[in-house]
Amino acid sequence: MTRLMLLLVAAFASVRAAAQQGPPQPTAPTSQPASRPAEAAANRPAGAPVTAATAASPLDFTVLDIEGREVPLARYRGQVVLIVNVASQCGLTPQYEQLQTLHERYAERGLRILAFPANNFGGQEPGTNAEIRRFCTDRYRVRFDLFSKISVRGRDQHELYRFLTSPEKNGRFGGDIQWNFTKFLIGRDGRVVARFEPRTKPDAADVVAAIEQALATPARP
Repeated sequence: MTRLMLLLVAAFASVRAAAQQGPPQPTAPTSQPASRPAEAAANRPAGAPVTAATAASPLDFTVLDIEGREVPLARYRGQVVLIVNVASQCGLTPQYEQLQTLHERYAERGLRILAFPANNFGGQEPGTNAEIRRFCTDRYRVRFDLFSKISVRGRDQHELYRFLTSPEKNGRFGGDIQWNFTKFLIGRDGRVVARFEPRTKPDAADVVAAIEQALATPARP
């Protein structure tokens, strides 16, 4: 009898302690913080293509040169880059000569000119990459970097130009490409620092001044 009484007392004490503790507290759900754009780019799987949405700089892209070889634009970091969409049968095609002059004048100081043929305007770049390269070298003695033909506007717009023309990604330098020979100047830190519209010649005073300033400005960390 004594043993039975002890068991009952112990059971009563256990029930009373549980009642004093109250109901169990629910476990708060854990939520993952939303990824920021920079974090999303950093977490992009290895080998995933860079897009306008994931890029932080025009120099994040990989493109094809005029021979069809892959060229990571990251190789130009630390230099000043002038990106131009070009065409062989345009009234502005003689700007090739002025671009070559800029190349000869500033290449040793770190200017790199990147020409992207495009057939978006008036069908003025209808040739193959081989024909474009031959035209540029034979007619204008071009020695700066030529790339494979791309689209700079429209539904098939290349991701590089989707970035360059995006106001969200490229700020006040964004906006549609209006014609051949639009020029984007990129500083040593990979940021766009100026944009010049087609009729502004490559050797215009404001273009040269912007190039000089970019060459004199060290890359920011």
